[in-house]
Amino acid sequence: MSVHKVIEIMAESDKSWKEAAQNAVKEAAKTVKNIKSVWIKDQSATVKNGEIDSYRVHCRITFEISD
Repeated sequence: MSVHKVIEIMAESDKSWKEAAQNAVKEAAKTVKNIKSVWIKDQSATVKNGEIDSYRVHCRITFEISD
């Protein structure tokens, strides 16, 4: 049986929600090993001058801590 842990991360991108999610995983991977999945809990965006300025994601990242 393996044991997993979940952390919550918020990240953003000026290009897309997909890139924001990738940024979250990339940042978490700097200190967390064995990342297994990411679940996008929420998405939002900021607006500037009637245009989307940045894309934001609130996600849960699951990683294995023992096997």
